[in-house]
Amino acid sequence: MVQMRSLAGTVEIDGLKYEWQLQREPQFTGDGWKGMTVSLRQIDAQREALLEFPTPKRLLKGLPKGRSQINDAIAARAFARHCRRGGSRHPAASRWSSW
Repeated sequence: MVQMRSLAGTVEIDGLKYEWQLQREPQFTGDGWKGMTVSLRQIDAQREALLEFPTPKRLLKGLPKGRSQINDAIAARAFARHCRRGGSRHPAASRWSSW
């Protein structure tokens, strides 16, 4: 069976359901490399947060880009890490760094 790469999904964290979606692949800008960005929205809420992942080391070394690695488990861990560091559990239209 061929596995398709998912660019969106749903995760449950502490009994609340959130939808995530890949917003931007890593890209080079005038300020240098920007990492992958994933949006996260609590279901039935209107606010959305952006999780910005660090730039993969392979891009910093000048190697080919390749596919972004994102799935439900990675999105859930990034949001949980944010909350453990004292961030809000409710997405509030802000940008979070996932690491």
